[in-house]
Amino acid sequence: MIQGIGVDVVDLARFARQIDRTPALLPRLFAESEQALPVHSLAARFAAKEALIKALGHSGTLTWRDMEIGSDAHGNPGFLTAGALGAALRARGIARVHVTMTHDAGVACAFVVAEADS
Repeated sequence: MIQGIGVDVVDLARFARQIDRTPALLPRLFAESEQALPVHSLAARFAAKEALIKALGHSGTLTWRDMEIGSDAHGNPGFLTAGALGAALRARGIARVHVTMTHDAGVACAFVVAEADS
C-alpha cells in the first residue's frame, strides 16, 4: 500500500552555482560516499532527498546525510535504509522506498514512493 509519494526538480546551473559558492554544502547535504559524484548526480540526489521528505510528510529528525543514496549491482539507485533512515521508515510503517532519478536539459528530477506492507 502506498503511504506517500514525492517529486522534486532541481535546476542544474543554479545548483552548481550554489555548490561553487558554498563548498560547505557538500558535507552538509551528502554522505561521504556521495560527495565525489559529478554535479548532475548530486543535483539528482538532492532532488531525491527532497522527494523523500515529501513522501514521508516531513523530515522529522532526519538529516540530509541520513538520506544516503547508493546503487545496487545493476546501477539502480536506492536509499540506504540502515541507521536513522531505517529507524524513521520503520516508525512510520514503511517497508519499501522506491526512487528514480534523471537529469536532462538543465534539470534534475526525482520521484519517490514510500510503501507499506498493508
